[in-house]
Amino acid sequence: MSIRNLEYLFQPKSVAVIGASERPHSVGATVFRNLLDGDFRGPVYPVNPKYRMLAGREVFHRVSHLPGVPDLAVICTPPATVPGLIGELGALGCRAAVVLTAGLNGQNGAEGARLKNAMLAAAQPYLLRILGPNCVGLLAPGIGLNASFAHMAALPGKLAFVSQSGAMVTGVLDWAHSRHIGFSRFISLGDSADVDFGDVLDYLASDSETHAILMYMEDVRAARKFMSAARAAARAKPVIVVKAGRMAEGARAASSHTGALAGADDVYDAAIRRAGMLRVMTTEELFDAVETLACARPLNGERLAILTNGGGPGVLATDGLVAGGGKLAELSPATLEQLNKVLPATWSHANPVDIIGDASGERYGAALGALLKDDGVDAVLVMHAPTAIVPGTEVAAAVAAAAQGSSRSILSCWLGGEGMAQARRLLAEAGIPGYGTPENAVSGFLQMVRYRDAQRLLMEVPSSRPGDFHPDRDKAQAVIADALLCGRHMLTEPEAKTVLSCYGIPVVETAIADRVEAAAMLAERIGFPVAVKILSPDVTHKSDVGGVALDLDTAEAVRSAAQAMRERLHAMQPGARMRGFTVQRMARRPRALELIVGAASDPVFGPVLLFGQGGTAVETIADRALALPPLNMALARDLVGRTRVSRLLAGYRDHLAANVDAVCEVLVRISMLLADLPEVVELDINPLLADQDGVLALDARMRVAAASRPGADRFAIRPYPAELEECVGWNGRELTLRPIRPEDAPQHIAFFKALDPDDVRFRMFTRMSELPLSQLARLTQIDYDREMAFIATASKGGVTETLGVARAVADPDNVSAEFAVIVRSDLKGQGLGAIRMEKLIGYCRSRGTRELVGDALPHNHRVLQLARRLGFTVAANAASGTTRMRLTLN
Repeated sequence: MSIRNLEYLFQPKSVAVIGASERPHSVGATVFRNLLDGDFRGPVYPVNPKYRMLAGREVFHRVSHLPGVPDLAVICTPPATVPGLIGELGALGCRAAVVLTAGLNGQNGAEGARLKNAMLAAAQPYLLRILGPNCVGLLAPGIGLNASFAHMAALPGKLAFVSQSGAMVTGVLDWAHSRHIGFSRFISLGDSADVDFGDVLDYLASDSETHAILMYMEDVRAARKFMSAARAAARAKPVIVVKAGRMAEGARAASSHTGALAGADDVYDAAIRRAGMLRVMTTEELFDAVETLACARPLNGERLAILTNGGGPGVLATDGLVAGGGKLAELSPATLEQLNKVLPATWSHANPVDIIGDASGERYGAALGALLKDDGVDAVLVMHAPTAIVPGTEVAAAVAAAAQGSSRSILSCWLGGEGMAQARRLLAEAGIPGYGTPENAVSGFLQMVRYRDAQRLLMEVPSSRPGDFHPDRDKAQAVIADALLCGRHMLTEPEAKTVLSCYGIPVVETAIADRVEAAAMLAERIGFPVAVKILSPDVTHKSDVGGVALDLDTAEAVRSAAQAMRERLHAMQPGARMRGFTVQRMARRPRALELIVGAASDPVFGPVLLFGQGGTAVETIADRALALPPLNMALARDLVGRTRVSRLLAGYRDHLAANVDAVCEVLVRISMLLADLPEVVELDINPLLADQDGVLALDARMRVAAASRPGADRFAIRPYPAELEECVGWNGRELTLRPIRPEDAPQHIAFFKALDPDDVRFRMFTRMSELPLSQLARLTQIDYDREMAFIATASKGGVTETLGVARAVADPDNVSAEFAVIVRSDLKGQGLGAIRMEKLIGYCRSRGTRELVGDALPHNHRVLQLARRLGFTVAANAASGTTRMRLTLN
């Protein structure tokens, strides 16, 4: 389940407290008092057989004795009572409960697990939603609801805070209260037996009272549900996350470098980034980020100009910026000339722009105005150190005036204490976020940069089969099947390279020799120099046992090296099985960089891709970045760009830039391999040589296991479903019916412009002459796990045109999907709508959706006729003035 009945949890009109008490310091007494003190306007029903009256209110002995059905029940009773109470509440008609009780999970042994399952089973027939168990509760200050045992109430506001930790709930509540920070919702998830992060994100995404979502996260259980909900929420409003467990959680025992390097926290980091959310490291940063993002204007880059009246703060800000990966803006000659005109001759003549300690408000305003006109400046940090010459308020007023109407983000840092409070207020009223130190200000700017990058990645929806490349999937699967049939889970190096070559990844030719003499003969046939490596299913890293010899120039050198390898293996690992040797021609690419490309299987998020600097010291260097598949070239470039080795790939000194596109193509094809071959659970290409001529895989390692589901089903993000594409005939033309893609945006604009104004009104329920970019993104960049839009396309004069769209958006529970259909105005009445609707209906039915519903204006006769023909029931909706169409599917 997801959002069903959550309105009763977060917007109840009546509340029952089961286990209400007057015993001091008990949970039941605290919750009951908090509800009464919170100015909740609906009835509050105490339930406890031990009392007749509490706080002047009648107490009911049983749930069945309640005078009405409560929207929400808060349960504070022992664990054994909870399943029965949930059943009683469900039968009564209650649809939401907060279970504060601990002890209903597997950590409390078999009995705890049994009680949790019994509680969920009791709730299921009634779709009764449960927050908790083992939670602090929830607060909704806007309606005076404090259904928690927190030690204080929350102030009303526009932020929602969601936490898995009860201690963080009370700690953040106290911290925020001291800073007058208010909330729309304050939610403790507890054990998340039912309502989890995904459910809450889905609800808050469309909650008009919530402008930003703050989360304290410890773990995620349903990865695809979480990613879908997070991506939907992050499109609507800022979502900012503190994730616990930042330190290394222990390198897992793995058969590859990737498995050892892909720490769980790194995977969470990749997931948070891919979902379009912003990760911060502390509670203070969490609330700073809210202010920063609320005031931020769209960033075009990460070039910061620093304007200050003191050299020291400018140096501190610059150090923080460079250390954090940001860039100082390089001022244009025109800007320098303008600054020379308005500043004293002693100004710094560079960025940071130090305008001297006696700078007046007028000087600040003139300098800021010049910086805001420079196309090489993406944002400006204005800093002011207090002096006895110019009041801080005068400078703040001038900065606020100069900032008016600017499209660039401006940040401020007014150093000092209470004496600067009025100046900071002036800046805040002008929408300019303020920070206490230069380092905090730069951190705020870097948060904006990271958030921009995350939002950009959010718009990428790659295919599982990108481009026109067609791998030899059957051959790759045959290699894996043979290994599994023999009881092997590690492919040999030649087998792993065969699988990679099936996906177009260049590999160095490798031959197998079962004996020392055979290795020498193979080397002579391949041609010297050669590399010889040991072949053993019991050796994970060959170099660890001296199992690699390079640059062997003669047959005798090969014999000597192979014999020494065998002896070393028997000495170091007496039980290791010796299968022989691999022989390959030495790759002569002296200026190539050694990279690693790999994949591992995370227990939560499924397959994850790794890229970084390779070689034998890969774990020591630890220069890597992770990403969730599927990847396209844009996402692959982002992955590469997050490593230090990316700077070397760009070229340095007399080293030419490497072919980064070839590196990215390998990453995309590994993503495709993981979607096609569910048996692959871990792989390394190390080293992958990269230079200006392209890439070459020198060594490969691959672990496989029997698959229980298709490869793409393992992904936390569903890729573009290329398997749904089909060609159909229509009026003598060939049409392609396929899901919409982000890259369809330009032709979708052309499609929109080809619609008559009345057709736009019928589809959008309003007149619209232009399609806003935000709406265009919403229509073309969809989450295929929850939504589908089939477009009909045809080629005309070498240009692909969109002829029509049929769309269905399912609720998060996949119970009901809302559909819409539109055909290009000059093609109406030719059966095109029926073709796409039949495909859409079949798809929704196959996904288990129970019904399709849609609304149309009463005068939209063509759509209503089509709906009747396809079996929809059609009825007027007097309340909305529209006509409702409904089709039962399953």
